Amino acid sequence: MESVKTQAFKVFDLLSEQEQSLVYELMIHLAPDDVATQNDLVAHAVAVEEYRRGETVNHEDIDWN
Repeated sequence: MESVKTQAFKVFDLLSEQEQSLVYELMIHLAPDDVATQNDLVAHAVAVEEYRRGETVNHEDIDWN
């Protein structure tokens, strides 16, 4: 039995280029975009350590204008 992924690729190949573009845009919309990369995890760890050392700026101290 073929996997769903294999079946989907076969159907995708049957579509016109315009239809493929539409399906691609739908897939991008449905795919999670909040997956943490290794770089994200490292940056987060650095930020947490800066926060713990008090190396942050208070929100009220920023001129947002």
